[in-house]
Amino acid sequence: MEVELIAITRYLRGEETPEELLEHAGRVCYRSASRGDPGAFLRARIREGHESIIEHVSATFEVSGISRACSHQLVRHRLASYSQESQRYVSLEEPEWVLPPAVTADPEAMAVWERFASQVTAAYRALRERGVRKEDARFVLPNATATRVIVTMNLRELRHLFRVRISPQAQWEIREVAARMLEAVYPYAPSVFENMREELRDRFPDLFATL
Repeated sequence: MEVELIAITRYLRGEETPEELLEHAGRVCYRSASRGDPGAFLRARIREGHESIIEHVSATFEVSGISRACSHQLVRHRLASYSQESQRYVSLEEPEWVLPPAVTADPEAMAVWERFASQVTAAYRALRERGVRKEDARFVLPNATATRVIVTMNLRELRHLFRVRISPQAQWEIREVAARMLEAVYPYAPSVFENMREELRDRFPDLFATL
């Protein structure tokens, strides 16, 4: 799995930092002037629940090496934009797989998987050799098939993503994706995420220790 922050909104009037743009948006609400400390202003607004101002900055991530099972969970976050590798146009005669630790740690489970994967690969190739288009041959592919996706979210939606996905109730793979996204975006808007990040790192030290 790889998660890379590839773009983030900048503020062209100031020193080009995302937090300056967020402070400006908030200052417009109160008709007040900057005091030279965007971080203090943003932390105060977030404590008050005034999170609409942080929607003005969006972050774009490239996420690769995750399963289709994981990407199906990710795209349920609807306040976002997605561009995903297409199984209609990409040949998957040599697919990459993403497997859960519960399978990889069990030799007998792995044997079951390997038998199944060989059948899937053979079926896909046979269909393609019969002239079946990629968009139809893909019907044999399982959720374990690896994929790649570009994700753009505003910072408010990212806070929501981190809140619900870095959680024991979330599946292991989407939990790691969310944690990697948090670590990638944090340096660019620390005041938006620092309290949340500290809390999550305290709650899940094993997860963040592996990043």
